[in-house]
Amino acid sequence: MASATRRDRNEGVEFVHEDDGSITAVDLETGVASFGDSKAEALSMLAEALELHEGGGEPVTDADLEEWGLDPDVTGDKELPEFMQ
Repeated sequence: MASATRRDRNEGVEFVHEDDGSITAVDLETGVASFGDSKAEALSMLAEALELHEGGGEPVTDADLEEWGLDPDVTGDKELPEFMQ
């Protein structure tokens, strides 16, 4: 069973120790979370996730998709999730 620390706060970071040994870091203000094998790694990954959440980073281009072996013109036959519609 996963365990966490200090559930009475609404800002800061909460670390959750998962059953598989990984650690999840959750930003309490935004709800954004990421994980790693250590607290330091989880916190580093959370910092990157928060930057992207706030609009940082670079957009994915057609060239990126092609480099990853994906066809930018193929959208698939699945309906978009509700939050993306």
